Amino acid sequence: MIESSDARSAKPRAGTGISGLDQILLGGFPVHRLYVVEGAPGTGKTTLALQFLLQGREQDERGLYVTLSETKDELRDVAESHGWSLHGVESYELEATEKRLKPEEEYTVFRPEDAELTDTIQDVYQQVENIQPNRVVFDSLSEMRLLARDPLRYRRQILALKQFFAGRRCTVLLLDDMSGTDRDVQLHSIAHGVLALERLGREYGPFRRRLHVVKLRGAAFQEGFHDYIIEEGGLCVFPRLVAAEYRGDHDRSGFQSGIPELDALLGGALHRATSTLIIGPAGSGKSTLASLYLRAAAERGEHAVAYAFEESPDTLLDRMASLGMDLREHVASGKIRIRQIDPVELSPGQFAHQLQRDVEGGSARVVVIDSLNGYLNAMPSERFLLVQMHELLSYLATKGIVTVLTMAQHGIVGAAMQSPVDVSYLADTLVMLRFFEFDGAVKRAISVIKHRKAAHENTIREFRLSAEGVRIGAPLHHFRGVFTGVPVYRGEASALLENDK
Repeated sequence: MIESSDARSAKPRAGTGISGLDQILLGGFPVHRLYVVEGAPGTGKTTLALQFLLQGREQDERGLYVTLSETKDELRDVAESHGWSLHGVESYELEATEKRLKPEEEYTVFRPEDAELTDTIQDVYQQVENIQPNRVVFDSLSEMRLLARDPLRYRRQILALKQFFAGRRCTVLLLDDMSGTDRDVQLHSIAHGVLALERLGREYGPFRRRLHVVKLRGAAFQEGFHDYIIEEGGLCVFPRLVAAEYRGDHDRSGFQSGIPELDALLGGALHRATSTLIIGPAGSGKSTLASLYLRAAAERGEHAVAYAFEESPDTLLDRMASLGMDLREHVASGKIRIRQIDPVELSPGQFAHQLQRDVEGGSARVVVIDSLNGYLNAMPSERFLLVQMHELLSYLATKGIVTVLTMAQHGIVGAAMQSPVDVSYLADTLVMLRFFEFDGAVKRAISVIKHRKAAHENTIREFRLSAEGVRIGAPLHHFRGVFTGVPVYRGEASALLENDK
């Protein structure tokens, strides 16, 4: 009979000390089993292993770090760089091979490497017998692979290790730097589980790191790739966002902007648990329009957060103050948070993790992402970025969040303007801004293209930004071809808002 997912996840687990990884593993590694942690040099295997042992120390478990590739001093340096003490964690440094072989000894029946491997394994066994650890880290398999020389003999030795630890109620991590030419698929079949760490190069900026669970025999876990970073304090893992895990009841009421004309254009209001995309050329007022909902939330006593990819918080606040809508008081009170996102340092998982923290822990009810251009440009190599954005918006919807996104289109005027990527289908509401020329002056126009929750106006209205704030005029009934940029006017000048003075 096949075990259910609930039964598999209920088995005792050994926490790793990394909250995000424990979430992926549904609590940690199932205890008393042997696991392979593989990854190229620089992916953080040693750091992960030390966190695993330190977590065991917190639970009064004995830990042993067996190292063939690093010295005790090097391990201590790694720990100190993260602010850790290895007190209470045993480490055993195997002597170098040339020190283990005495020059006067001659091997006639056995090859020297056979004796080396046998001595190495026997030393490990002896240390385990002496210490009786609950958790063991073996660093690294590449050294054992070199000693074995023969793939068959290497596999047999790993099997022997597995059998040795099987009767000692010990959870074992074998670190593999993947330096061999053989990808060790057979090793995967021997181990109870395999965790793979990757470091991906980018044309500009730091490396991106991600991990995934290759297998975890007889136990449930969260599949897929998960971003992580190495910072002071160890690995920080960002589990892949799965919106389906956050289903629940939430408020679906309307959410007004505070500008009656804008609300009328939208058929009354935006709605909670929906997303709105504001598109238009650069300078048309997208960020300002989105910021109206930050102010509206704060004036209702709710929390709101904006993620600024392209301008600093000071620039946004100065611009809003110049339009008669100073947000600084709300920022000082904590009702509005403006987070400047550095596109170079960004990963999709890290951004989603920050957003979740603001929603779950910060009680944000309005989320503004300004803009999607910055988000997309930060990750040009992400093949499934639209799928990730869909998952992100679905998650926000399950939380009853009012989500406002902005996207700049290429060009200034005319019907040939294009978006860098079509995300309009993801949004519940689509608001379009345009420039048009009239009587030697540049004007702005606004229209709602779709609204899944309300019967919106199908008109085009003038949209004006000034020291008086945001103003929206009457429908431009007497204009033809506003979205071309050079419309034909068939009415009176009074049909437009007053000219700037």
